[in-house]
Amino acid sequence: MNATATKQGSRAYLYSIILVAVLGGLLFGYDTAVISGAEKGLQAFFLGAKDFEYTTLMHGITSSSALIGCVIGGAISGFFASGIGRRNSLRIASVLFFLSALGSYYPEFLFFEEGVPSRDLFIAFNLYRILGGVGVGLASAICPMYIAEVAPSEIRGRLVSCNQFAIIFGMLVVYFVNYLIMGDHLNPTIVDGVVTDPADGWMVATGWRYMFVSEAAPAALFCTLLFFVPKTPRYLVLTGNDSAALNILERINGTERASTILADIKATTAEKRERLFAYGKVVIIVGILLSVFQQAIGINAVLYYAPRIFEGAGVEGGGMMQTVVMGIVNIVFTVVAILTVERFGRKPLLIIGSTGMAVGAFAVAACDVMGITGLVPVLSIIVYSAFFMMSWGPICWVLIAEIFPNTIRGQAVAIAVAFQWIFNFIVSSTFPALYEFSPFTAYGIYGAICVISAIFVWRMVPETKGKTLEDMSKLWRKE
Repeated sequence: MNATATKQGSRAYLYSIILVAVLGGLLFGYDTAVISGAEKGLQAFFLGAKDFEYTTLMHGITSSSALIGCVIGGAISGFFASGIGRRNSLRIASVLFFLSALGSYYPEFLFFEEGVPSRDLFIAFNLYRILGGVGVGLASAICPMYIAEVAPSEIRGRLVSCNQFAIIFGMLVVYFVNYLIMGDHLNPTIVDGVVTDPADGWMVATGWRYMFVSEAAPAALFCTLLFFVPKTPRYLVLTGNDSAALNILERINGTERASTILADIKATTAEKRERLFAYGKVVIIVGILLSVFQQAIGINAVLYYAPRIFEGAGVEGGGMMQTVVMGIVNIVFTVVAILTVERFGRKPLLIIGSTGMAVGAFAVAACDVMGITGLVPVLSIIVYSAFFMMSWGPICWVLIAEIFPNTIRGQAVAIAVAFQWIFNFIVSSTFPALYEFSPFTAYGIYGAICVISAIFVWRMVPETKGKTLEDMSKLWRKE
């Protein structure tokens, strides 16, 4: 993607780079949400195993096994981002997405009899999902980092928020793809870990496989397009390639601003490797807690198990159509965040989002206590999800991408993202058993955490609207 440097820079060039980068976010959303349509058929498939008992807890782990890989990918993202660069790290992630899609579709490859569930096949399937999870972990940390490092400061928040839009759009796409794949077929009915009605059996034998392999096409496209985007200017400066960095900055920002931006970058990257706590412990703690709260409020339990939740709320059709509707609402409210993040700032949106999510979660809990089914709990879940999408969904990634100083960004982002995926796994793997025990308890806990998250943002999180990435060094530098 070449462009001639101009006095004002080329927004078309910038946006073309961002468009490729956010495909990583789309695959992030696609890979993590594909399980929502496949998990009941997958559960029924492994319940047919003769050599081990497939429990509800094991199914929770299977549904969330990709998140183990996400923890690994997030933890090593700093090493990859600093060692081989942001762009090359995304190339590795794209290959992992592709291999995971094929392996999850046909885990029997080479070693197992097709269509016969067993303990070994269960392990193989989960290994393929973990492989894709490593790709997600890398993409989740590096995509917003890449965008933040190429974006001009005045629109950085909006462009990084586009990554969250891509994540949610990826979820909507896979919800719709799952809906189309399912067609007229029905999910099996499972009660207390027993398949009471296998329906026509297609979802058990075949349907879930098609859902997983559908990711292969966008993964291949992402890998191809990554060969046409540049390395980020800040990474180029860190590796001593100032001339290439200036070239990219001129194309994006114009010749007038490029030299000034380059000088600012060089001033804050004179020391290529600073120790993690060079700017104090608070910045690391704030980054970690942002990640922890984004997951502990329970959103991914809703996103991963949406059809099952809607079905439990008394809707017809297995909840797939309501899941698509929720995906559309999520898109709309993510756009709200993109349009308001530079106007209102990061902190107000997070506090508003926490408050709205608490209302939605407590409403779902109340519906469970009072035995209310149908439209009210469905709307409450959608409200809960919508407020996340206009706040914690995109804004947390914006803050993680921009809050750390240049010289510790790679390792600090890796730590924050690793914690994010650890808590994602904890919430998602425990949700089936917790929800089965009591929806009131599950959503009551999530609602309480939403309230605590609002207090945390109010007291500890600084406002970064309008600041350059180089300003982060001044913000956190100890006196």
